[in-house]
Amino acid sequence: MGLGLLRDGINEVIATTFRNAAPMGIICRDQAARIVMFRGSHTAENIVRDGWVVANFQFDPVVYVETAFRDLPAAAFVDEEVTGVTMQRLAQTEAWAAYHAEIERETKDAVIVALSLWKEGVISPVLHPVNRGFNSIIEATVHATRYQRSPDKRLQDLIRHHAALVRRCGGPREFEALRLLFRYLDFPDDD
Repeated sequence: MGLGLLRDGINEVIATTFRNAAPMGIICRDQAARIVMFRGSHTAENIVRDGWVVANFQFDPVVYVETAFRDLPAAAFVDEEVTGVTMQRLAQTEAWAAYHAEIERETKDAVIVALSLWKEGVISPVLHPVNRGFNSIIEATVHATRYQRSPDKRLQDLIRHHAALVRRCGGPREFEALRLLFRYLDFPDDD
């Protein structure tokens, strides 16, 4: 099936596993898809145990921040039967793709997983113009998850740089996502 909904580069999605959701970058190169996950995360543990992951294509910046820092309630998930396996996707997603996940290699800090597309579905095709505020929320959230693991000034500076872009280029949902991100990080929102 190839890459399906994915395209070359790193595709930011909300990955769902069994009763779990987290932002994840799916790396696509040379018609192959893989993810690199930190050891010890619920997402990594579930993928290693169950051998599947669902990529949710959705464009609400608040959901990216929420899923990076907390678990969603059970009502946020919908079951999908794929190749005889019950998987969960987000109830509020525009499209989804279910993957067989196979451990490619492991390091002390990470698990690298090769993905093979099983099934995908488009629920509500909507055009999303490029929004630098949305993109900056994604970048700030990536830096924030790393900052929580290893706080350093450089990461804090990157988060604040992207926050400035959100304030200049975003809309109400990006502003809400930024306030939420700063609350999770316990940063003052005084800029």
